[in-house]
Amino acid sequence: MFNKIVCGAEGISSVVGKCVAWLTLLMMLLTCLIVLLRYGLGIGSIALQESVLYMHAMVFMLGAAYTFKDDEHVRVDVLYRDFSPRKKAWVNILGGLFFLLPFCAYTAYMSIDYVAASWRVLETSQEPGGLPFVYLLKTLIPIMMALLIIQGIADILKNLGVVFNKQQLTEAQ
Repeated sequence: MFNKIVCGAEGISSVVGKCVAWLTLLMMLLTCLIVLLRYGLGIGSIALQESVLYMHAMVFMLGAAYTFKDDEHVRVDVLYRDFSPRKKAWVNILGGLFFLLPFCAYTAYMSIDYVAASWRVLETSQEPGGLPFVYLLKTLIPIMMALLIIQGIADILKNLGVVFNKQQLTEAQ
């Protein structure tokens, strides 16, 4: 049962992460277009510039769980790198239970009023010619936290398998 939960959670993280990764290519192409229009043709567009910012936010916020799933996040591993797999698993479990999950739950809870206020007025850019979707951008905050909670639970379950000498859970199973 835990294996199905872990595979399902990691499947969600993988699909979202791989889809969002394509935004980096689009972001690069759009940035080149902005530079060409601005410096080559003297045409500026606040909406295009804000589009790049929106895509950057989506890559970072929606890709966080995918990065965590693949253990590619920033880790200060002065001690951790020398730990045994079982000790690493304990650190991951305790870190998930006492740091990651509470932080994500608190941040998601605290963002609800902030996001709701933005939706109530359908908040738009303060810049003339900017994008009218600030409320959608702010919605990424609780979505990011939900994705990290899902992946955090999967990581805890995976590490419990290591601690209790169960077969290590992987995405492929």
